[in-house]
Amino acid sequence: MPRPIFRNQQQQQTSAALSTRPQASQTRSRMDPAKLDLILRRKRSQAYMDALKRLDAGGHVHNRQQMEEIINAIRAEFPEVSLEGILLGFVDKCYLGAPYEVHTIDLSGGIIEHYKRGQILPNGMEKARTLAMSGSYQFIEVYTNCLRAVSSNGSVSVIPC
Repeated sequence: MPRPIFRNQQQQQTSAALSTRPQASQTRSRMDPAKLDLILRRKRSQAYMDALKRLDAGGHVHNRQQMEEIINAIRAEFPEVSLEGILLGFVDKCYLGAPYEVHTIDLSGGIIEHYKRGQILPNGMEKARTLAMSGSYQFIEVYTNCLRAVSSNGSVSVIPC
């Protein structure tokens, strides 16, 4: 069983928080797939990288404020698009030590969980496990149609699924 670190009592709030943006929501929902791909290929900002990096720092203390920081960092990184239904979550190497191997951030449920060796990751995130474990990337963004591996300098590599 995965070790839950943070569970949001109102799971829909996190999903809604990602998609709630002022104005132009219809434009974003009809965005050309090629334009969306270009936006998601951009180098990630240091603020975005830092928000995700802090999750495993300290190992065991996660709270609602940290989840809000992640959501705000995502909003700031991609203000022109809504990632609801596209971005499944993040997978990263876990530094809690044995028996934990990776941790996931499931934005739809507002959940941060750590997984032991051999435990299957939920919601299509298993496909990112090996890449996250390699340590070659800072973290892996898991989308419905691909993985986006983010290097420590913020550059993005796209891996089709």
